[in-house]
Amino acid sequence: MKKIKHEKELLKKALTVGQAYATNRGYQTFSATDSHDVKIECIYRLLVNDKLVIPLPETEENLLNIKKRLVKWIQHQLPENHPLRQ
Repeated sequence: MKKIKHEKELLKKALTVGQAYATNRGYQTFSATDSHDVKIECIYRLLVNDKLVIPLPETEENLLNIKKRLVKWIQHQLPENHPLRQ
């Protein structure tokens, strides 16, 4: 897979936006004991359920591909002139 520029920062932004979206949808906030991976998968599944993200095929559904999907999602949500899109 092609390396995405600013991938770590974009994933962090996707988690922040995803957590806010989950809270607005009525999901209780994540606890401090929830792992980073659990948060990523939960946000991905919520976005897929709400049809905001196209689901991965079951054979390709792993943490690495889920992270890439969230990064691509947040890239499309950011304005054109955002520094992370450069």
